[in-house]
Amino acid sequence: MQDDFEDMNIREGVSAFQSARFRAFWDDVISLVRGKPAELLSFEDVRARLRLREEDYKGLQDVPLDQIRGSVGRYREFTNRFLPKRNTMQDRWSRVYAQASGMTGLPPIELYKVGDVYFVRDGNHRVSVARQLDAKTIQAHVTELPTTIPLYAGMSEEEMEAAEAYAAFLDVTRLSYTRPQHQPIVLSEPSRYNDLLGHVYLHMEVMKSSTGADVTIQEAAANWYDGVYRPAVTLIRKYEVLKLMPGRTEGDLYLWMIDHLREVKEEFGEKATARTLSDALVDYLTSKHMTVPKELLIEKDDTVQLTRAALDEHLRAYREQLVKHNGQLIEEKTDGDKEGE
Repeated sequence: MQDDFEDMNIREGVSAFQSARFRAFWDDVISLVRGKPAELLSFEDVRARLRLREEDYKGLQDVPLDQIRGSVGRYREFTNRFLPKRNTMQDRWSRVYAQASGMTGLPPIELYKVGDVYFVRDGNHRVSVARQLDAKTIQAHVTELPTTIPLYAGMSEEEMEAAEAYAAFLDVTRLSYTRPQHQPIVLSEPSRYNDLLGHVYLHMEVMKSSTGADVTIQEAAANWYDGVYRPAVTLIRKYEVLKLMPGRTEGDLYLWMIDHLREVKEEFGEKATARTLSDALVDYLTSKHMTVPKELLIEKDDTVQLTRAALDEHLRAYREQLVKHNGQLIEEKTDGDKEGE
């Protein structure tokens, strides 16, 4: 009797698999028309791009199935809705379906968690079957890879590139560790994270000159965040300037303010009237023909002085250092390949 019941569940599993394969086929067709791949996120790709290193086991949890959007190594075998993409998967998929429909049910799966997204470490077929059965959650052993970089389902490639650029910035500055509660620095143009890093390197040189002591880039980044970036963001929020900049971010406006102060100083030298962040904000509002709040006109904040030559010099030094570092990595990899032969 039990064998008959299992055979019936397997036959139901075969039928369910064929239905899932049909839906997967149309998912692929629609994705081709839209130009967007209907596959899962690659855990290996995300871990490398966001430079994730630490792991923290969080225990057994009930995880929402719609937040499981990636896989370790098998992301090409399922659509982004975990529909099976290969006919050769039928036997295993049907048996998992039979187990899920039987008395024992499915054992817990294993997941990685990054941001708001989960990746299947073990149990891809179980996730696929559970979704086919319209389950809302699944039991899983969860290991989290901590990150301050937002990761969520449905991110575009442009958004992933921005996250990757921000991860590179954090990898050098280590703000995630020195200032774990820092506000994420979002830029609409990922390439400008290099400019932001140039500001930090220049700040490091200023600190060295003023203190006469050696300063690490991590120490300089923390001091820059506390004394330059955060005060700028405070001003931006206080006067709600972002309402005038649709599609832009606090980080974008910070860069505009610093660039503006630098350009004004280059043009007028010591006679420059705009010398502080609040001065730059006044100039920005004026350029947009917006009313400047009286409070902003008497705002007191520290002077920020930058020159284009100094900024460009330190940015160029950083880029040369980055190219040299990447070249060493390639050379080491090549030597390793030769040794393996």
